[in-house]
Order: sequence, then C-alpha cells, then structure tokens
Amino acid sequence: MQADIDAVIAFLPCRTPDAWVENALASPDIMLIDHAHCEKKAASTALSLMYRYVDNPELLNKMSRLVREELRHFEQVLAIMNDRGICYGHLSPSRYAAGLRQAVRPQDPDRLVDVLVVGAIIEARSCERFAILAQHLDPVLADFYTGLLKSEARHYRDYLALAEKAAGGSISGRISVFLDLEENLITQPDTEFRFHSGPLS
Repeated sequence: MQADIDAVIAFLPCRTPDAWVENALASPDIMLIDHAHCEKKAASTALSLMYRYVDNPELLNKMSRLVREELRHFEQVLAIMNDRGICYGHLSPSRYAAGLRQAVRPQDPDRLVDVLVVGAIIEARSCERFAILAQHLDPVLADFYTGLLKSEARHYRDYLALAEKAAGGSISGRISVFLDLEENLITQPDTEFRFHSGPLS
C-alpha cells in the first residue's frame, strides 16, 4: 500500500497545502458532502466514457468496474453521513475539474487521451488527500479513508494505461500540461472549501 501512495505522490506536481488540511478539519460536514458528490461524479464520468467509446473493450471493462466501485463508495459516504446526522444536499462545484478540463482537446482520439489523463490526475489527488486526512480524522473516518487508497491508486493507474493505449505511445507531454494546471488549482487560494479546492483565501 505504501508503494502505491509513494507512486501517487511522485506523480503529482505538489503535495496538498497544510492550510487545506486545516480547512478540511474545520469543515467536516462539507468535506463529507463534497466527497459524496465527488464519488458520484467519478461514476458519472466513467459511465459517460462507456457510452461514448463502445468499441473499446478494455475501456468498457475497466470503466464498468470503476462505476461500481465509485457508487459503492458513494453509498458508504452517505451511510457515514447518516450516522453523524449530516444531510446530503447540493454544493456548488469547485473549480478543480473544470479547470483541468479546459485544456482537453475537442477531437478524438486526442479528446479521449486528455479525458483519461484528467481522470488519472483526479484519482491520484484524491488518493493523496485520503492518505493525509486519515492521519488526522477519528478512527471510523480514518479507517474508511485508508480503505479507499488501494482502489483510488488502481483507478489512477488504469486511467493512465488506457490513455497510453489511446495515444498509441508516450503521453508525457499531455501529462505535463495537465499537471501544470493541477498545481495551480491546488496551491492557489479558493473562496469555498471543497474536497479538491485550494486552501481558503
């Protein structure tokens, strides 16, 4: 497990700022509500890839598994929230995913490559943040977040492998483009706390 986390940290352009961790610990309800939204969005993204790329058997197989896992995580977050008396409701989305997707090229196969690279980065950042938060949370949440690390790390690897196959070669250039965007999104101040926000201004 530690090897998976080390690989994720090596892949990402920077570590999560300490100020964001402080924001998360000060807003546990919002953290859980937005975490639930993130799991649902991850399942929706994977499902949309299955609908769009019906002639890609490997993608269909991996995304089908990912959809099931993300929805299971969504259910688990809702159960934790229910136990704590936290109501699931709407939250405005952070700028993170939209900020990454602004560099996605419009035409396939370039579009597919970029969407998969973005998926890999989002999964990697989620994994890194789960690992950090697990060190500071109560035992129930810490165990839950620690339990998510293996699947998040696998999702990151699967997205990258699919992106390389879709590109038919190296994707290092596209990874660099999106990691530059990601570092800016993670380190620059945000006005609202979210699971993938930067630290609050």
